[in-house]
Amino acid sequence: MQDLSRFEEFARLATEQRNPRTLDLDTLDIPGVLERISAEDHGVPAAVAMEIPHIARAVELVVASFREGGRLIYVGAGTSGRLGVLDASECPPTFGSPPERVQGVIAGGPGALVRAVEGAEDRGEEGERAMDEREVGPRDTVIGLAASRRTPFVVAALRRARARGARTAYVTCTPRSEFGLEVDVAICPVVGPEVVMGSTRMKAGTAQKLVLNMITTTAFVCCGKVYENLMVDLMATSEKLVERSRRTVMSVTGVDYEAAARAIAAAGGSVKIAIVMLKRNCPRDEAEARLRRAGGFVRAALEGKT
Repeated sequence: MQDLSRFEEFARLATEQRNPRTLDLDTLDIPGVLERISAEDHGVPAAVAMEIPHIARAVELVVASFREGGRLIYVGAGTSGRLGVLDASECPPTFGSPPERVQGVIAGGPGALVRAVEGAEDRGEEGERAMDEREVGPRDTVIGLAASRRTPFVVAALRRARARGARTAYVTCTPRSEFGLEVDVAICPVVGPEVVMGSTRMKAGTAQKLVLNMITTTAFVCCGKVYENLMVDLMATSEKLVERSRRTVMSVTGVDYEAAARAIAAAGGSVKIAIVMLKRNCPRDEAEARLRRAGGFVRAALEGKT
């Protein structure tokens, strides 16, 4: 009876329904399959947009954690877990954040990033252990990622994080009316049944990726990591990023390529400091002081009084 109960719960999930618009999928030619997938994908951004008030609340939690010296920790399994690790790994080169500031935890460990670890998502005790090992606490925000909202690894991790005092959020493609878990905020972009029943790497995965982009980008904008629409705290760890750094300084200040390179070198590799030095025609120590007083925001450092 217990197995039947679990089956019935699983069968009711929004992510496990059959899509009436793709029942003939196996009869279509290649362009036909692609057109059907594309048509279904069109609804994803609208579903995400409806969740902006809830995404905004999650961003507020993350910003509060960052300002307190805490962390954002994603927890997921399968596709959801990989998306969390991906978003976390992109933050240091994009925003110059310490690698530990945004972390991704995936059921089954790092090996699950490239090969499915069967059954890992069902091990709730491992989700709890992951929170204990990272010493999650009141300064942190933990965001669970699960298309179906029921993944035991994620549910247990969020429960333990909450018990340890962390702020918590959940990103799921289950309707809010069916959510029922105790978190500070639930983000529920309902994208409808997948083109292939249950293949949540598709629309559900796309929706989660959009939400994570919005959370970290907005949080770091609110922490002064962007000036206008430019990365000004990026880490120049590759030739591409070195050139982007120089182009950023050129775009903001109007200097030529060589002058931008010299300014960045004089600023110790910091795009922010180089911009303030050039725009305010001041030495490095003054530029650094301006940025400190401005809380790291370039616009405020440029507009502030000496």
